[in-house]
Amino acid sequence: MIVRWWRRRGLRARVTLIAALGLLVAVIAGDLLLLNTLRVSLTRSVDDTARSGATEVAALINANRLPDPVPVAAGTVTIQVLNPAGLIINVSPGADRLVPIVARPQAEALADGDSGVLVQGAPFDMPSLLRVAVVRSANGDLVIAAVPYSSAADSLRVVGHALVFGTPVLFLVFTGAIWLVVGSTLRPIGLLQRGAAQVTVTGVPADLPVPEARDEVRLLALTLNDMLSRLAGAQQRQRSLVSDTAHELRSPIASIRAQLEVALDHPAGQDWAQTARDVLTDTLRLSCLAEDLLLLARLDEQAANARPGTAVDLGHLADVVVGRYTGARVPVRVTRVTATATATREAARPGPEAAPCLVAGSREPLDRMLVNLVDNAVRYARSAVAVSVSVSVGRSGERVELTVTDDGPGIPEADRERVFDRFARLDDARHRDGEDAGGAGLGLAIVRATAQAYGGTAHLDAAEPAPGLRAVVRLPAGPPTAER
Repeated sequence: MIVRWWRRRGLRARVTLIAALGLLVAVIAGDLLLLNTLRVSLTRSVDDTARSGATEVAALINANRLPDPVPVAAGTVTIQVLNPAGLIINVSPGADRLVPIVARPQAEALADGDSGVLVQGAPFDMPSLLRVAVVRSANGDLVIAAVPYSSAADSLRVVGHALVFGTPVLFLVFTGAIWLVVGSTLRPIGLLQRGAAQVTVTGVPADLPVPEARDEVRLLALTLNDMLSRLAGAQQRQRSLVSDTAHELRSPIASIRAQLEVALDHPAGQDWAQTARDVLTDTLRLSCLAEDLLLLARLDEQAANARPGTAVDLGHLADVVVGRYTGARVPVRVTRVTATATATREAARPGPEAAPCLVAGSREPLDRMLVNLVDNAVRYARSAVAVSVSVSVGRSGERVELTVTDDGPGIPEADRERVFDRFARLDDARHRDGEDAGGAGLGLAIVRATAQAYGGTAHLDAAEPAPGLRAVVRLPAGPPTAER
């Protein structure tokens, strides 16, 4: 029940209770330490007074000049002198001449030490509490000096009463201060909570208030704002994707609907075979668009979950992909460069084996990435397409670099990053008269998403020598076992 009660308390209450408990322990310990220190100090002062008086009397005995009675200031020190037989031979005025304040054995023990002893003075018609010190003279006499301890006891009593009544007040004041300070410290968290609630109500990511103090709460606010910014960007990308997808789907669906409506309105004069072929073409276009969107969704999920897959020989995969372009309008060549071997092969022409260029990934997405790059290069190339796979070692470790180069019109530098956006199309930068300008604008988006899913990068450069375009994909090298 205590644990359940504790877990139900708020953070402010729990912090205050823990701090108050620590404060209570510290205050009690401080009170006890103060009281004990004061007691030791007062006791030592009284003992020093008694020992000083006894030492002066012992000095008079040693000089054979001790009068009777022993001269002392009235009310400060009481003196008794015991001979070796334990009899009282001299006293100060008002002291008992028959009964020593402490017996001879105890007096000898005190004389051998450097501390006093507390004695009840009532049996000797003296103050209720006495501090007794003993000093031995040269002839063996023991000088007993007793000093009233009542003033020191009264001081200790006053301090004790002050601590008993003052400590609870001090504890309550500090506990209230702790409650206020903790509340002030947690106020930025309350502001963050209200800001997050506002985002929940509106559904629009907005920056949360950032406190001025450079503490953990500020770091939390900055982290949350960064997360909200990413969510806002993702939300905007999602809206753009939905809008672009709807736009891309509208054209083939409208074409299919128009063709079917015309065919149904004029069935007698309709070429049904041609209509079926046209509808099939639009249906295949829809199918390709759906497959591309599904692939992008899977790649985004794979990148978010950091699932690298198995090891794939990218060089061997490039050989396989290039082998499919034997009938392409321009020749496609692949070059593999590693630390131990270099091999070159043209489409559909076998060449020497080279050392594997392993990357961590899945064969199907990497195959699709290569096909998209080669398709794009073949579509715009004038005379040839070159595919190169190489292994290099840099600061971030061993990496595999894939390049696909064509000698087409190229892309202006200002547009080379934009073409990786989904559904991105350039007006006339990559244009060939009389031929299809391309698909839905997802090819290079799939290339970059595939590279990022496996911890790599993708970008475009100008071909050397110009004109032309060079697509570069860099992937981390994979484990030493390859999937063929």
